[in-house]
Amino acid sequence: MIRSELLQTLHDDNPELRAEEIEQVVDIFFEEISQRLVEGGRVELRGFGAFSTREREARQGRNPRTGQTVSVPSKRVPFFKAGKEMRRRLNDD
Repeated sequence: MIRSELLQTLHDDNPELRAEEIEQVVDIFFEEISQRLVEGGRVELRGFGAFSTREREARQGRNPRTGQTVSVPSKRVPFFKAGKEMRRRLNDD
């Protein structure tokens, strides 16, 4: 699902809301998650999962085109762990 499909689904489920209101809510939702991760926090949505960041250490990488060794600096990367309910729904037969 892409962002526009999400907006359309929300609009179909909530016809009393204007499209601009739905878009504003979605923007705020994603901005709040992003901001919390930037601050080093964690976002947990019960039944869905948890967003957090993980630290990757600096390492030596290789340029695939030239084969030359390059230095890759340390960095923080986003991480998502699916919740128990999400895992159950994915594996339900």
